[in-house]
Amino acid sequence: MERFDVKRGLMKQIMADGGLSVLGKKYFDNVEAEGETSFSGSHDIMISIKAYFSENGALVIDVKNVPPNFDDPEAMKIAQDSRRRWTQFLDEATGYNSKQRGDKAKEWGKKASKAKSAVNAARHFMKMSSNVSSEKKEQAESLIQEIESALEQGENTRAAGRGEKLDKLFK
Repeated sequence: MERFDVKRGLMKQIMADGGLSVLGKKYFDNVEAEGETSFSGSHDIMISIKAYFSENGALVIDVKNVPPNFDDPEAMKIAQDSRRRWTQFLDEATGYNSKQRGDKAKEWGKKASKAKSAVNAARHFMKMSSNVSSEKKEQAESLIQEIESALEQGENTRAAGRGEKLDKLFK
């Protein structure tokens, strides 16, 4: 399962143009709509493609590939075409090129990491310090619960924001 950020406003535009399945039909075979915001399909070496827009406005895709016969030039052409279609679909569905998608994925991961780091630092500080008031500990625990919940739901941006608030609580 892969998650891709989508440019602001692009999801609405795709929905106005018929939905994610219409876009998928442009690039893949056997595309079946599973609602306006999702589809399943396949194309050559990609034997299963399931894509949907999450509630957070991200594109989530689960793809199963089979390796081509590397000794067969025709199979390699088909694999290259499949890869080209995949990239073009992602470019159009996200509004970002490959490099931008990679940068966004790194940024997404960093947000989760920062939030987890804030939780660890706060817990360590509360454990080591004897002069943290019970009120501050309650605030911290509440923020920690919010952070952990946001991380579980894949809301890394919200988790990072709460992490910053947690850091400020002990400064």
